[in-house]
Amino acid sequence: MKHLDIQSVNLPPVNLTPVNLTPLDLVNHPLAILCLMLFGIAYILVMTEEYTSMRKSKPVLLCAGLIWGIVAFLYMGTGMEELMQKELERTILEYAELLLFLLVAMTYVNALEERKVFLALKAWIVNKGFSQRQIFWITGLLSFIISPFADNLTTALLMCAVIVAIGGKDKKFVGISCINIVVAANAGGTFSPFGDITTLMVWQAGKLAFLEFSALFLPSLVNFLVPAVIMSLFVDKKIPRKQNEKIEVKRGANRIIFLFLLTILTSVAFHTLFHLPPAVGMMMGLSYLQFFGYYLRKSLSRSIARKAAKAKVSSEEFFRMGAIVPFDVFNRVAKSEWDTLIFFYGVVMCIGGLGFLGYLELLSMNTYGLFHPTIANSLVGIFSAILDNIPVMFAVLNMNPDMNQGQWLLVTLTAGVGGSLLATGSAAGVALLGQARGSYTFMTHLKWAPVIMLGYVASILTLILINSQL
Repeated sequence: MKHLDIQSVNLPPVNLTPVNLTPLDLVNHPLAILCLMLFGIAYILVMTEEYTSMRKSKPVLLCAGLIWGIVAFLYMGTGMEELMQKELERTILEYAELLLFLLVAMTYVNALEERKVFLALKAWIVNKGFSQRQIFWITGLLSFIISPFADNLTTALLMCAVIVAIGGKDKKFVGISCINIVVAANAGGTFSPFGDITTLMVWQAGKLAFLEFSALFLPSLVNFLVPAVIMSLFVDKKIPRKQNEKIEVKRGANRIIFLFLLTILTSVAFHTLFHLPPAVGMMMGLSYLQFFGYYLRKSLSRSIARKAAKAKVSSEEFFRMGAIVPFDVFNRVAKSEWDTLIFFYGVVMCIGGLGFLGYLELLSMNTYGLFHPTIANSLVGIFSAILDNIPVMFAVLNMNPDMNQGQWLLVTLTAGVGGSLLATGSAAGVALLGQARGSYTFMTHLKWAPVIMLGYVASILTLILINSQL
């Protein structure tokens, strides 16, 4: 047998130099500090949206581009450009999953709104002749119950519309009811991955399984009930004037509710059983709505003829009356909260860039490195009220502190309900500042902050008590 002489084979030299996979430490670089300042300025503009009337997506979108432009400049010529590109791609992927998930959820909510489901609910409450105190409790409880499915922002806007319709110029009633709605919607959205952006991020990151969020139900309920009981004592028992408003839901409304629930189940199954991103199941669920919209359009003429005969009018006249309206799923997609979705892009990209520069590691060392995780996670809720819970939770996930299940439950709770401490601490609060302008203000909310803080502390103690084994 002929042996191969290895020495005679010209092999390319092997580079045994270790590859540096660690990002550069740039926290003290002047340009990195500039990035931090830019983010601070952008977020000040976000928090003053109510006064400047400038949409919150604009400053963070500009800031995101500037931060990553500076990051790319700092990595030029270092031989680590590929590492920077991979980090940017990872950040964009995180946002893409969040975007697709929210887009489907918003489309379903908009479809239900277009089918007049929410208007019918509002009319039912208004026409029942409840007292102001009863309405205070009904809208609060409904906010807590609906927000785990329809998200806290949509729920708060719906319930606020009811309060404004009933309260009118009664600023005291409208103001205190809006505070109750914000607290209830944020609390209800905390024990479900579908109820708030922060819980969705925790679920998508794989920190908690879907069913593990149920451990937050009782603490969330305590967070809502403690301030609600105290505030209800200051709400009158007088009965507002009844409004004889009758709303009939449009064709297919109940079936769209069923399809929305089926979409949620699909998303949960894909993530739990197949370990796929929840967005994959949600996008499949969008196809359910598309096929149903196709059915509604194809069967429209038969439905018009049938209902026109029942109403004893011609089909053309019945159609002009608007009793039956064609359904277009892409119109519902177009009406999604695009400003909010683009705002999330800006926040995710800004936090991702600052984290790559080393600021999240520094923040982690000065919080989770110095304090017990229970104290650090309790402080997260305070930061959420000041900075908004979305960037705070995204920062925590990027820090990725070494915590057990009990601590991840705690930080999910505090980030979700901590935003209720201030009117500008959550998307629900910011939205209601505009919807109930003049009656619900920053100072009105701040007046009840000590009571809300009482519920915040009580919810943390409840979670620690019932989950002591974790």
